Amino acid sequence: MTITAEYIDHLGSDLTVVNSARVSFSKESDWEDTGDALKLSQKDEKLIDYLAKHAHTTPFTHPQITLRETVPIFVARQRFKHVVGFTYNEVSRRYVDDTPEFYYPEEWRSRPEGSMKQGSGDTHDKSDEFLALYQVHCNRALYLYKHMIEDGIAPEQARMVLPQSMITSYYVTGSLAAFARAYNQRSDSHAQVEIQHLANQWDAVIRPLFPVSWEALTG
Repeated sequence: MTITAEYIDHLGSDLTVVNSARVSFSKESDWEDTGDALKLSQKDEKLIDYLAKHAHTTPFTHPQITLRETVPIFVARQRFKHVVGFTYNEVSRRYVDDTPEFYYPEEWRSRPEGSMKQGSGDTHDKSDEFLALYQVHCNRALYLYKHMIEDGIAPEQARMVLPQSMITSYYVTGSLAAFARAYNQRSDSHAQVEIQHLANQWDAVIRPLFPVSWEALTG
């Protein structure tokens, strides 16, 4: 199972950002028709750049994006630290007791050298050995979970035996500003590799929807 961010819906456009700012002066812009497509005027593009550069963030909070993200629990718990501007609804194993899936890394990374308290280094020299042990561990957890469910244990308790690598899924809706803040943090090279993969997918979804604003906020 891979880490995915699936587009569900969105509200607004780059023009929404522009007009959310221009309303302060009771002004309004419209798209320019180039013959091939509708685009922002150069003046409006400069306004967006100015807003982002000078941290005038409220116009960027009006556009909204909804995604369905499917990730292992340890990534979801990092993701849910981004609270301001976001709302989440997650699959609950109090109600769902189908067969869980697990995240399998391509390799195990070594602990970083030096004084770093987090992060990881290069591939561990026993990566293949631990991948095999991890597979056994997941299979044992899955066997115990299924046995408990079949024997009538409540799903809300049986879920306790499942590892943090279990795949979960949730809807997340957030403002353009909130997604940009999260992206700038989680695409950084110091972020955990797995959540960097998720951040890259935010970029792939959002950049075509809000090309001028997204570039100004994250470029």
